[in-house]
Amino acid sequence: MTWRYLVTPPATGAENMAVDEALMLRAAACGEWVLRVYSWSQPTISLGRNQTARDRYDLDTIREREYGIVRRPTGGRAILHRREITYSVTAPANDAGDLRQSYGRINGLLVDALHRLGVRVQVAAPRTRAMAPGLTPCFDVPSTGELVVGEHKLAGSAQWRADGGLLQQGSILIEDDQTELAALTRTPMRAPPPPATLAEALGRTPSVAEVATALIDAVRSREDARVSELCPEADLRARTRELVVRYLDDGWTWRR
Repeated sequence: MTWRYLVTPPATGAENMAVDEALMLRAAACGEWVLRVYSWSQPTISLGRNQTARDRYDLDTIREREYGIVRRPTGGRAILHRREITYSVTAPANDAGDLRQSYGRINGLLVDALHRLGVRVQVAAPRTRAMAPGLTPCFDVPSTGELVVGEHKLAGSAQWRADGGLLQQGSILIEDDQTELAALTRTPMRAPPPPATLAEALGRTPSVAEVATALIDAVRSREDARVSELCPEADLRARTRELVVRYLDDGWTWRR
């Protein structure tokens, strides 16, 4: 099994989602697993694939604050990408096991990496029922299998499979600004409880590079001792340019 890693510079929401989907299609074709670590060129709200959002957000306020907005190909609830680190893992679906197995495997990497940083993180216990993909922010309550410090959620993840590939996207909070999402909806919503953050857990603010290195070292230790950097090929760049059109389309962003 071959793993590659890719650390990309800040990009728009549409560009980030297009790269992840292009990597998923690449994985289905070539059989490689890829860990990607990335950030965002402007504060951006990402909506879950099946989240009902049309007419439920105050778009004037979002524009005034110069926030971007994009709908992810993966599920889950809204996230504000500003003081966090985003990761994705792409893989051939037939090599990843079922949903539970693949989540467990990727969680193992995340836990390993966070322990390397000095964060005492755990996997959340099973819930009696899953959270519906509504307006409640992603970091409100941990779902089964997500990563927590104490009872507070630190990292959220969601997975999508299509065309023989797997894409798991996740967000690890550096500092807390997720409570701001409650002020961006048309219907008043209670502010969620504060999530866990890397800054609070470590007593300092780690850099994207530091977290990326810990994740890559976890892959090297647990999955592929010969993991190497991916240099995006012409085909990957071309596929990304094709896919970005969808994520720029309001018909996709506000499809429900």
